Amino acid sequence: MDPQTLPAPQKKLYETIAQKYKVTFEPLTIDDIRLNLLKITDLEQILDGKDPLKDVSDFPFWIRLWEAALVLSEFVGGRNFSPGTSVLELGAGLGAPGLVAAAKGCAVTLTDYEELILDFERVSAAASGLDVDCMLLDWLDPPAMKQYDVILGAEILFREEFFKPLLSLLGKTLRPGGAIYLAHDIRRKSLAPFLQMAEDQYIISAQKKKLKSLEENKEVLLTRLVAR
Repeated sequence: MDPQTLPAPQKKLYETIAQKYKVTFEPLTIDDIRLNLLKITDLEQILDGKDPLKDVSDFPFWIRLWEAALVLSEFVGGRNFSPGTSVLELGAGLGAPGLVAAAKGCAVTLTDYEELILDFERVSAAASGLDVDCMLLDWLDPPAMKQYDVILGAEILFREEFFKPLLSLLGKTLRPGGAIYLAHDIRRKSLAPFLQMAEDQYIISAQKKKLKSLEENKEVLLTRLVAR
């Protein structure tokens, strides 16, 4: 991907980012969809001296394309959406699942908690020839939002104090008859407590997906939630 071919606004964003961080475009192919994801290549630049081994909350989870995001992207890529389907991705990070949905013709809004993350998403969308909305979203203090047909989230369950705010947000933003799709490493300890909490409001179904890699095989739980 040649950054010089980006539209002017996103080219300017890219240049601003590249002045501060070492970045590259990483291609991702899902079926016949090809994305170009802008990624940081030097973790130390974004950590800025912090030790994530001392406090996991210091780790910038958004800079990596997690296995769960791949599983969710492949799931979205295999679906047929009605024209005009609206999609919200929570904690989008690199935004792969949402960008795949956009490539499938959906009206997509990518959200995260930091403007820098949204800038990466904006550049990746343009580099992939896609048009998406990007919105800052604090689950603890969300703005008034519209409702969506589909809500996506990959590796968004980290801290239990966010479970109730997240459930409240889902309740407000999911359109009647819509569905929520979440993907997480099956070993994530926070997954079961969240799903138990959500059972009062949602009918939950799940399937396991295995990913093979050179490091180790990963098992991802893909869950679907629909309102009772």
